[in-house]
Amino acid sequence: MSRSVLVVLSILVMVPLAPAWSQQPPPAPAVGVVTVEKRPITQTDEFIGRIQAINRVDVVARVTAFLEEVRFKDGAEVKKGDILYRLERGPFEADLDAKKAVAQQMAAQLQNASAALDRAQTLAKSQAGSQATADAALATERSFAAQLLGANASVKQSQINLGYTEIAAPIDGKIGRTSITPGNVVNPGSGVLTTIVGQDPMYVVFPISVRTSLQLRERYVGKGGFDAVVIRLKLPDGRSYDQTGKLDFVDNTIQTGTDTLTVRGIIPNPILPPGQGSEERVRELADNEFVSVSLEGVEPVQVLAMPRSAVLSDQQGDYVFVVDADNKARRQNVKLGQSTPTLASIVSGLNEGDSVVVEGLQRVRPGQPVSPGPPTAPPIPSISHAAR
Repeated sequence: MSRSVLVVLSILVMVPLAPAWSQQPPPAPAVGVVTVEKRPITQTDEFIGRIQAINRVDVVARVTAFLEEVRFKDGAEVKKGDILYRLERGPFEADLDAKKAVAQQMAAQLQNASAALDRAQTLAKSQAGSQATADAALATERSFAAQLLGANASVKQSQINLGYTEIAAPIDGKIGRTSITPGNVVNPGSGVLTTIVGQDPMYVVFPISVRTSLQLRERYVGKGGFDAVVIRLKLPDGRSYDQTGKLDFVDNTIQTGTDTLTVRGIIPNPILPPGQGSEERVRELADNEFVSVSLEGVEPVQVLAMPRSAVLSDQQGDYVFVVDADNKARRQNVKLGQSTPTLASIVSGLNEGDSVVVEGLQRVRPGQPVSPGPPTAPPIPSISHAAR
């Protein structure tokens, strides 16, 4: 063996072995954890509904006449009693005058017949006249009295028909467009001239499944029934409506085709404040408008809850990582209740006081030791609304 080889071997023998700590496993990953605890949550169920006017009236003509004037603007709001259409009055005024003349003639004849009856009855009592003459006078008097009643009825009918030449709004509401213009003849067979729909308040009608209706009844019947729930709406553009409503009706028949029950509520529809619309009276809700309906419990309930960021999902369902007493992470399947993007309620799988990982989830493996600590951002303490 050469001298150089011996030197190299001697050097290797003198080099100390690598320290034992260099072969130790890496430190446990740091994770943020929160404690599962009870928090107040408002129970909410969502449905698709439609707005309906409480009052809706189709305006029609009651007599046959020429239309002289349309006295409203299409799409405007009208008050009960406002004149909408004026029809030609002349023929009806003439007819009324003729009927009044007949009534006055009958009144005069009745007066004369009453006087003749008095004379005939007086003569019959004094033996100067016959009872037959008195009886005939009585029959004549009663005949004219009946004719006067008929004439007065004709006068009243003519007055009613004359009143029909002014077509007034029967309710407060928003009026549609007119289907007929001045100069045309209208009659009871002309169809609907225009439609008025009430504006404030409005109905909101929505179907719910029979199963859901039973759940809602069990949940709220002991807390006041209809009074234990408020209605909130989301408009078609996604905005939340700033008014709340109340339930007032549940249908008595289940729709066999869909196995649903129709539910109805009442919600205000006030005029928008200035600056949120045109100079006209503008309201947020419209008849037959589609909306999202939320039934929200009036009183919050206490439920186990945790931040939504702790929940993971795979083919087996929702799960979280729980840190046990040995600071080891273990998978725990959970069943969630109502949740929002920030908070999830827990139906089963966790107990109050369990520690779940909310930060550093990408570094956690089942059974792996972790270094738990508080999360960088504090969890939301409570929630006022929950979406299903």
